[in-house]
Amino acid sequence: MTDNLIHIIALSLVPGIGSVTAKSLIAYAGSAEQVFREKEKALRQIPGVGSVLAKNIINCEVMTRAGREVEFLQKNDVRALFYLDEDYPQRLRGCSDAPVILYVKGYPFLNCPKVISIVGTRHATEYGKNLTDHFITALAERGYRIMIVSGLAYGIDIQSHKAALRTGLPTVAVLGHGLETVYPSLHAAFAKEMCDNQGGLVTDFMSNSPIDRTNFLRRNRIIAGLSDATIVVESAKKGGALVTADIANSYNRDVFAFPGKVGDPYSEGCHFLIKSNRAVLMEAVSDLEYVMNWSPSKSQPDAVQPCLFYDFTPDEKLIVDLLRSEGGTAIDLICIKTTLPMNKVSPTLLNLEFAGIVKGLPGKVFKVI
Repeated sequence: MTDNLIHIIALSLVPGIGSVTAKSLIAYAGSAEQVFREKEKALRQIPGVGSVLAKNIINCEVMTRAGREVEFLQKNDVRALFYLDEDYPQRLRGCSDAPVILYVKGYPFLNCPKVISIVGTRHATEYGKNLTDHFITALAERGYRIMIVSGLAYGIDIQSHKAALRTGLPTVAVLGHGLETVYPSLHAAFAKEMCDNQGGLVTDFMSNSPIDRTNFLRRNRIIAGLSDATIVVESAKKGGALVTADIANSYNRDVFAFPGKVGDPYSEGCHFLIKSNRAVLMEAVSDLEYVMNWSPSKSQPDAVQPCLFYDFTPDEKLIVDLLRSEGGTAIDLICIKTTLPMNKVSPTLLNLEFAGIVKGLPGKVFKVI
């Protein structure tokens, strides 16, 4: 797997190769490793690959850099999800420009049944912050185990992450740089808390990538692609939130926007989206439920009933049997006693929570309901 990963990363380093071309090359050759074994003449026959790109593949010295990246991933407990891997987010895989590799810190369940992205201006007003907080609180109070995706930036982004953490919802930040750092650094503590609570950090940038404005615009496609719907809380008439909304529309995902005061500069973008039919007007959680055809989870007593008929996977049965025999158990102990790795235990527990079989307690402790 390490050798294969080195070749996948190396392919992404070849000048002129983006995600679409990389997928075509892998589909033609059968694997990234085989791409580098092909003759130049054979490479030129692939649609989208001309003589210049073929020469780049043959002549580029990228293996050393790719090897260093794999060492970084192993040292820092970062996963690299290949676009054909089972754990790669299915919603994102359906997007034509989805990255070939997604780097993940933490153990978020990226194929969570319900995922929304919440984006907005970095210069959020108190109105926008309160709106974000109340909306996410209402989702949690109605019983939704929904994943909140945003970009960790100042303003609406960080307010979304903080509200999700406070209400116990998993949350993922999509970064515009590599995972050797957190930008802005002021939000590093929140990033760690997200990773510790079934959320995490996601990026398609390798370590030591420059922190550049264009990178943050590029990462917006991942925010949109990971989610069932994108919600814009506050936005000026130009900004990254509108870019994310446009991308979400291009992916045929639902887009919502909260209205603001007439004449407020940080509501102009939302009003434009609504007036131009690029977004549904959002006033409450009920608007999301109506458009998405979602219903709040059943009350807790009813949630016990599925346990009687639930078709457990082997990993789920192992964990549930442990929790039944020992009661509330910390997630680290679950890993030790079941001998399952954290990247299996975390999403399995999340699935069991969705099914109403286990309940998460403070301190990352879980018990059977």
